[in-house]
Amino acid sequence: MTDILDGLEISWVPSITEVDREEWDCLAKGLNFPFLEWDWLRLIEQSGSASPESGWLTAHLLVRYEGKLVGAAPLFVRDQSEGEFIFDRVWMEVAKKGGLTYFPKIVGMSPFTPASGYRFLISPDLPDKRISGLICRTLDRFCSVNGLGSCAFNFVDPDWVTEMEAFGYAAWKHQGYVWENHDYRDFDHWLLTMNSNRRKTIRRERKALRRENVRVEILTGYDIPDSYFDLMFRCYESTNDKFGVWSCKYLTPRFFDGLKHSMRENLMFTVAYRGDDPDPLAMSMFVFSGDRLWGRYWGCFEEVRFLHFELCYYAPIEWAMKNGINLYDPGMGGEHKARRGFFSTPSYSLHKFTDPSMDLTFKTYIQEVNNLENGYISEMNELMPVGSPENSED
Repeated sequence: MTDILDGLEISWVPSITEVDREEWDCLAKGLNFPFLEWDWLRLIEQSGSASPESGWLTAHLLVRYEGKLVGAAPLFVRDQSEGEFIFDRVWMEVAKKGGLTYFPKIVGMSPFTPASGYRFLISPDLPDKRISGLICRTLDRFCSVNGLGSCAFNFVDPDWVTEMEAFGYAAWKHQGYVWENHDYRDFDHWLLTMNSNRRKTIRRERKALRRENVRVEILTGYDIPDSYFDLMFRCYESTNDKFGVWSCKYLTPRFFDGLKHSMRENLMFTVAYRGDDPDPLAMSMFVFSGDRLWGRYWGCFEEVRFLHFELCYYAPIEWAMKNGINLYDPGMGGEHKARRGFFSTPSYSLHKFTDPSMDLTFKTYIQEVNNLENGYISEMNELMPVGSPENSED
């Protein structure tokens, strides 16, 4: 479908492959958020990870001016919420009790990626609000005409929230974790920000791995052997299998295989070995861009105490300090992150419901929900083992 308004041409495409890679990335690269770039979205789609069969119907919205792509919104029509990581069951129940439509809905996000950074891709040559307004009006009409219950954007760029509230969206807060680099000289310098007990614990955990003859390598880009991508899928699979019905196993082997040929310049692996054995004990995969690092997937072939903390927290933090990373998002969940130097921080999803009564209900109660989440964020930050550099003798 194509519409033309005020010289801007609006169209929908059922796959990222129907958009020129260079043209899309001309808009996406400036966001410093690789999960919205053409290669990542293509892998998600073509690997069968996000497909109609798995509940993700691609419906990307494009805006062109004089034939040039000037705006885009990565979007998916959904009949469920699996893989979104915003856990919206409470709102599903509200709609059900009111006899209102909740599914299908349209969602803007990078599938299976609870990392903050989503926003519309807009050319710097045109006013943001004009393009954003056009996309929002198009989505309002799309939801109304097609009987969709809502439009949502998940894990959005925090700086985008105020702009989208002006278009009728309400923000829902979700607790997440980040590590920030305050010009630390090295790992020990960072440890000085913690209290004495926590410093001792972290040092003891790392020493225990050395006593186990465990060594850790960090590999980036084309230094990562091709065979490790299959191993990474096996790690991802085994980790999720441990959680049974609570697992988050959404990515296919083809996704990890495709990473060999795409996005390598954004990939970092932490790999553990025992002594001189060339076969990995465990692996963790990260994505980085500019001064940002995101932890994605982890798994082990042999259970070794403290190895998860080393590969997912300590080694990447040490790498971050050496490589100009200012912010590291380790992924969702786990109070143990607070005890290991990660601050709790809000992430945001944005919601607008087609039915006026459901929209009013959401907007009436969301501030109370957000206040509760603020309280939880404060509780998590109270677990932080904050210390004083003056009391650094252990």
